[in-house]
Amino acid sequence: MSDELTLTKSLSTPFLIPNQSDLALFTPDWQVLENNHIVGFNSRHISSRPFSLLRSQMVKRMKARGHKLVGVTSPAPGAGKSFLTANLAATLSRLPNHQIHVFDLDVRRASLSANFGLLGEIGFERFLAGETDDLTRIGRHVEGTNLSLYPCYANDLETMPLLASERFAAFISSLRSLGEEHIVLFDMPPVFANDDAMVVASQIDAYLMVIEQGRNSQKQVTDAMRLLDPSDCIGSVLNRYDGGVGDPYGYSYGAYGKYTDYFSKGD
Repeated sequence: MSDELTLTKSLSTPFLIPNQSDLALFTPDWQVLENNHIVGFNSRHISSRPFSLLRSQMVKRMKARGHKLVGVTSPAPGAGKSFLTANLAATLSRLPNHQIHVFDLDVRRASLSANFGLLGEIGFERFLAGETDDLTRIGRHVEGTNLSLYPCYANDLETMPLLASERFAAFISSLRSLGEEHIVLFDMPPVFANDDAMVVASQIDAYLMVIEQGRNSQKQVTDAMRLLDPSDCIGSVLNRYDGGVGDPYGYSYGAYGKYTDYFSKGD
């Protein structure tokens, strides 16, 4: 009986979401960002323009609908959702008077750490598994920005029970208690990879659907949205679009100029 009471108390106690000042500083390696095409930190980089436009549209809709917690998903793996999440996070970090928190919920693939070049042993998967309640051991504050990253690292956890747990629900409740200046972004699993995306979507405010041209059919997209219903789809992004609007980016991973200036203050 005492163990049961202890468990109930722990689940009813809000988790502490760290201030950015409480997190270890992380300075990304510009070459890693370059190799992974993470351009959103630099507003002068021509390839960052689509992400800036996406940021403006998304934030406008979030504020109009009272949303704070938004996930990024896709119908199937390989559509570029983690790439888009990383660049959207980077461009959101340029918003003044905001704090941006990004959590990797695609636990089995753990792409956030690879995209930013994060290394570690204790990732967000350990928090989900109940091995630690201390998010300061996991999160990293990107130096010179208002962006906090909570990556996962390689693991073999069975994720659905973790994401469907009372612990995860309590964590989401703690995020909702943050002030209006906070925006929370989740890198979600693909919809058809497993049922994780459906579990996550039921807990958050809305999701952004990433669609790959020539790979995701209209039926896939429609079925994916049906599976996530009644969660709010805040918008969709057509990735690797070849139609062209005069922008050399085109979501095709073409040639990129270097953008070392943002992280070169100490050089």
